[in-house]
Amino acid sequence: MTRYPGFGVLWRLVDHRKLDIGLLARQTGTQESELRAALSGAMPGSMLLRQLAPALGLQSADLLALAGIPIPEELAPLDATAGRLIPQLVDLAVFLPPEGRSELLRYVRSLPQEKRTVPVRAPRSHEQYQPSFGAALLHMLANRNLDWMSSARVLRAVSGLYVSASTIGGVGHGRVKLTRDLLADFAVVLGIPVGDLAAMAGPVGEVGAQLGDRVQWQHAAGPDMAELIVELRRLSSQQIRQVGVVAGAELR
Repeated sequence: MTRYPGFGVLWRLVDHRKLDIGLLARQTGTQESELRAALSGAMPGSMLLRQLAPALGLQSADLLALAGIPIPEELAPLDATAGRLIPQLVDLAVFLPPEGRSELLRYVRSLPQEKRTVPVRAPRSHEQYQPSFGAALLHMLANRNLDWMSSARVLRAVSGLYVSASTIGGVGHGRVKLTRDLLADFAVVLGIPVGDLAAMAGPVGEVGAQLGDRVQWQHAAGPDMAELIVELRRLSSQQIRQVGVVAGAELR
């Protein structure tokens, strides 16, 4: 497997978007010298990444995952046991009309944030990866409370991609090549523009800027589902079951 080249992902994203570094520093309230150091290859601190994330339209937890920095408790999913319910809910929500999906998302956002009752679940042995872009993708899925099996089911629902849980895990461990079509499917679930994701991946897995046109089927509800999945990570199992009732079914 190609060695993961540090945090060059930040430079590749800024270069892909043709962003003005000085303006980005002012927008985020960061020191331009610190930002330029990070773009030159220095590993940025978590505070810098959390300041940059909103300006880049990314989740703070995703930038931390790309940097290989463990996410803090306040950004981790609230209830690890709720993850198995997410694919069931997505299977329901993906077939709602646009106004129904919007209403469901508003309901999810209206639910209160409950207190954490159990510690954040530590990664299991098979979820511990060597640094790579594939590993970062798996960490981003885990930040959305999706394990290998849940990720495979959600990918199938929103992109039409039929892969096994072991294939998902293989991406994280570098055993499965990250093709451009597979990267495009991950982009749908993560809610990150595929061009951005490909730019951040760089030459790893030979994707880079060579994406070309997407030909595999993707569900029109994909963007809404990406937003829904991000919001669900802060809910408990019981709250997600409530959401299921609103969506039209009892989740088990």
